[in-house]
Amino acid sequence: MSLIKLSASALAIAAVSATAASARDQVQVAGSSTVLPYAAIVAEAFGENFDFPTPVVESGGSSAGLKRFCEGVGESTIDVANASRKIKDSEIKACAENGVTDIMEVRIGYDGIVFASDINGNGFEYTPSDWFLALSDKIVVDGQIVANPNKTWADVNPDLPAQNIQAFVPGTKHGTREVFEDKVILKGCEDTGAFEAFLAVAQGDSDKAKKKAAEKACISLRTDGTSVDIDGDYTETLARIESNKDGIGVFGLAFYENNTDKLQVATMSGVAPSTESIASGEYPVSRPLYFYVKSAHLGEVPGLQEYAEFFVSDDMAGPDGPLAEYGLVSDPELEQTQAAVEGGNAM
Repeated sequence: MSLIKLSASALAIAAVSATAASARDQVQVAGSSTVLPYAAIVAEAFGENFDFPTPVVESGGSSAGLKRFCEGVGESTIDVANASRKIKDSEIKACAENGVTDIMEVRIGYDGIVFASDINGNGFEYTPSDWFLALSDKIVVDGQIVANPNKTWADVNPDLPAQNIQAFVPGTKHGTREVFEDKVILKGCEDTGAFEAFLAVAQGDSDKAKKKAAEKACISLRTDGTSVDIDGDYTETLARIESNKDGIGVFGLAFYENNTDKLQVATMSGVAPSTESIASGEYPVSRPLYFYVKSAHLGEVPGLQEYAEFFVSDDMAGPDGPLAEYGLVSDPELEQTQAAVEGGNAM
């Protein structure tokens, strides 16, 4: 966890509007659909165990939640943004421009991104290269950059089933999408050598600009219906697979583990996803999960400080708590996070 401090001019804006939040007595939370079930568990338990109203927890995706979080300070704005990725510098800047100057970053634990399909269908053993060659709009064939011609997973890799490629991936407003692009698609682009080919033809007035253009080419996905963006939560992805048995969905580990009667999970680079393989770092597609607290609302919105502390308590986020039972991989540095949340200090 860290406390992000911003400019003095933005602090002046916050001072004018901070007290407005005191007119509301219920904690308001929005953001990541991956963090949503954990936050919902905490909110329900908080309402049952504290003399504060049960917090209102909404989804919408990490980017959408952080956008709402950065709209300003006061009772009409949310107190907490859940995120399956770290807040971006551009989002911190947007917050500052609207008077949100002190942001407490709280890491709650870890989660894995898994690739799951119908339980009665084919099994898969993937690598990042397989996913790049299946979904990228352009790939390299015989040294030439061409439109992706692959129709089946066997076209991508002869060791995979001859099943039509149909992938349901998180939409661009979800933090999971960014992790998927970085740790799977971009990694596969690099592993296949396509990144160097894209870089060789990239346009830009600097090496940095050319690298960015090459990365964009790597993660630009097909628009022919092979790759389908899912803007809703994981239940929508599951519904798509139930109606299309060729479908492969990108999920959080916890969602998969709560739907093993419907889904089977693929390995990635020879490693099966599990709480153990994620905790050890062996599984390659994992990420930390966060929530962000608007510090100006602490002391103004009743229960906000208590909610933040309760979320990362041993009773909730510890290895034997309900969040771990649902699928969260407990943070080995949870004790430091607890102390930082309690004191509002930077880690």
